[in-house]
Amino acid sequence: METNRRPSPLVLALLVAIGVTAVQALLVPLFAGIAANSEPRDLPVVVAGPPAAADGFAAQLEQARPGAFEILRRADADAADQALRDREAYAAFVLGPDGASLHTASAASPAVAQLLSQAASEAAGQPVPVVDVVPGSPDDPRGAGFAAGFLPLAMTSLLAGVALVAAVWGRVPRLVGLVGFAVLAGLMATTVLQTWLGVLSGDFLVNAAAIGLFALAAAGLVAGLGAALGRAGIGLGALLVFLLGNPLSAVSSAPELLPQPWGAVGQWLPTGAGATLLRSASWFDGAGASQQLWTLVGWAVLGAVLVLVGRASLAPQRRLATEPGAGAGASGGHSGQPGQLAGASGGRGTAPGGRGEPQTASSARDTGQSA
Repeated sequence: METNRRPSPLVLALLVAIGVTAVQALLVPLFAGIAANSEPRDLPVVVAGPPAAADGFAAQLEQARPGAFEILRRADADAADQALRDREAYAAFVLGPDGASLHTASAASPAVAQLLSQAASEAAGQPVPVVDVVPGSPDDPRGAGFAAGFLPLAMTSLLAGVALVAAVWGRVPRLVGLVGFAVLAGLMATTVLQTWLGVLSGDFLVNAAAIGLFALAAAGLVAGLGAALGRAGIGLGALLVFLLGNPLSAVSSAPELLPQPWGAVGQWLPTGAGATLLRSASWFDGAGASQQLWTLVGWAVLGAVLVLVGRASLAPQRRLATEPGAGAGASGGHSGQPGQLAGASGGRGTAPGGRGEPQTASSARDTGQSA
């Protein structure tokens, strides 16, 4: 007879401690290491002005910070400002008769705007005037509210995906739940972040649509992987949406400030794509976010497909896996009903006299004695 040996409580406690510590050892460098090594890497900036002056200034930037900037050239200040509004660059160094000035788009990243102000002063050898072409929200000038407000959106989307796959039976009901959550999350989050806190700007419904698409992509990915792979799928979804997605999202900085290729990878995950799309929707009329838009659409479609083709319920799978005889017993119970009826009918034998009456215990005993 086979017996399942379970580890003792002491051994189990030690295994849990070791396992969680191993996860911690992976997460701490992932979060802290990326933040500690944040610096510009091929950060797109514009240098605008007369060709000779622009060439000299670009050379100074390259010499001061090798590999830090991807320099774009524009003819004048108007063309440079348009590049900022189109999210082609984070800032522009505009060279004129009175010297250099820095045009920024702090709505794209307040951290980058501050960093480039220091870089412009180093390159010019003196403080330079700063013009904020696309400013962020006046109620959130440093962007801290935007970054802090986006984190709960990722967490609740993750929880919604787990809850739908674990508690809701049926493929279509789960899909309806995902769509309902996305609509409600978009409206509620925009009401709080824009109407109440003033963190967002722009059109209310456009911002709500951007948040709703992110919620659908993140929750749908978790629910879809859970329906397809069970508990392992839920863990993989949590890894993509939060454990990896959050530190690689660059929601508080910029993808070009992260070590590569992680900054680029983060923009292909739901959290990074959602944060960039929301910035573009709120301050740039959607410019510069086509990749992120289609990335979220792709994740949302993948999640919906996995929900529709995955398991309708996780509970039966767990029961069949832990109880090898459950399936046979259940099928035997159903198929055995006719046999049970036959057995009951056979049990109701006739008395020795052939009167067709049910044979009782006493009559059976008498028959045995007479035999």
